[in-house]
Amino acid sequence: MTKCYPTVSEEYVKAVDKAKRKLRGLIAEKNCAPLMLRLAWHSAGTYDVCSKTGGPFGTMRFKAELSHGANNGVDIAIRLLEPIKEQFPTLSYADFYQLAGVVAVEVTGGPDVPFHPGREDKTEPPLEGRLPDATKGSDHLRDVFVKQMGLSDKDIVALSGGHTLGRCHKERSGFEGPWTANPLIFDNSYFKELLSGEKEGLLQLPSDKALLSDPVFRPLVEKYAADEDAFFADYAEAHMKLSELGFAEA
Repeated sequence: MTKCYPTVSEEYVKAVDKAKRKLRGLIAEKNCAPLMLRLAWHSAGTYDVCSKTGGPFGTMRFKAELSHGANNGVDIAIRLLEPIKEQFPTLSYADFYQLAGVVAVEVTGGPDVPFHPGREDKTEPPLEGRLPDATKGSDHLRDVFVKQMGLSDKDIVALSGGHTLGRCHKERSGFEGPWTANPLIFDNSYFKELLSGEKEGLLQLPSDKALLSDPVFRPLVEKYAADEDAFFADYAEAHMKLSELGFAEA
């Protein structure tokens, strides 16, 4: 089914383009791509297909959602973005936060993720506890990504590859360290490192290791480790789907 996106004004489209340029500069200057990607993901990943609540609708700007345990540190992204957002009052926070995630992938060498504007801001933050728990395995990943969000097994593995960016911080998540040797470069090294086994200084969460033990997930890990183009194509599709949960549904 084809999605039906809302029509936005020419002025709005121009504002998106200008904001994108500003975001490129900010993310390159501050080396904050991982943080922006986390903001975008955590905003969108609260969507629940059954209740039609949560999702990428700008509610992360409220303290009620920022205070969720899984969002420790996301307030830094909000603070970095606000001076740019103030320059573009016509843009919704919902669009702006998702645009920041798209730009974060682009700036670090990743695929171009399609971006469709028109998300409306909502005022009701989602319930806490909807984001994935890094200490759990493949059943939990499917409960969150497939049953709750409505995504697929392939999306789970492709999106996991976004861990090629960034690192965990002990004070935020209880874990410490990067997943890859170059945490500011978007490539397929997450999957290569996962298959090569644990290395000193690099992180593998229980939810990462679950990708290796699951009979559906592991072949995709192997595919993406061997073929970066295949990973980029599937990642771009999965990221777009995540960023559009609850938005312009067919």
